[in-house]
Amino acid sequence: MISHRRLSLRKQLPRAVGPWVLDSGGYSELSLFGGWQTTPQTYVGAVRRYMDEIGMLEWAAVQDWMCEPWVLDKTGFDVLEHQYRSVVSYLELRLRAPEIPWVPVLQGWDELGYLHHRDMFELAGVSLADLPVVGIGSVCRRQGTRGAINVLVRLKGDGLRLHGFGLKTTALRALDSFLASSDSLAWSFRARRKQLTCGMPPRSCKNHLHYALEWRDAVVRSMGTQSVQLGLTW
Repeated sequence: MISHRRLSLRKQLPRAVGPWVLDSGGYSELSLFGGWQTTPQTYVGAVRRYMDEIGMLEWAAVQDWMCEPWVLDKTGFDVLEHQYRSVVSYLELRLRAPEIPWVPVLQGWDELGYLHHRDMFELAGVSLADLPVVGIGSVCRRQGTRGAINVLVRLKGDGLRLHGFGLKTTALRALDSFLASSDSLAWSFRARRKQLTCGMPPRSCKNHLHYALEWRDAVVRSMGTQSVQLGLTW
């Protein structure tokens, strides 16, 4: 998984050698600015460029509005408003660029909140169970709680194939059987925290592919069911 905020800074883009997915960078935009600075039109143009120049894009996350309390404090809106805007983003982006494989993202903070957001999509004519994958946000900040597991069990029971955004290692092991896929930046945080280096002169492993792949292999081997597709966040 690559963030739009990282790719948008590059004048020249690499060619993909494998499938990848795009994160919209919503958590950073809302945390920093209290709202989306990137317009839907700009985002669509950027994703079309990524599809043409990079290739092999499996899906792109919409410009969703996460529901962590500290994000709500920044935007000044409540959970319902964030959920409404997340639905609108999916509908608008799909209307502007139906050829792009957009992925809607469910947002909430408690179990009833996520189920309410599911119902909002259904009322808007979006059958989530018919989509290849549906993102689930903010639940990652509640990882390790029984409430997070209850949410995933209910949504999986509805037939949704869920992608968990930014899970830590403990959450990956606890929640892997309820998710179709997930991404994680925990490998980079671990390399920074442990000050891991390689090469001569020594350089930090926090952005090194070899360490990312080593970390991923170790985590996948440690999973009980090994059912989740685990991607690396950059």
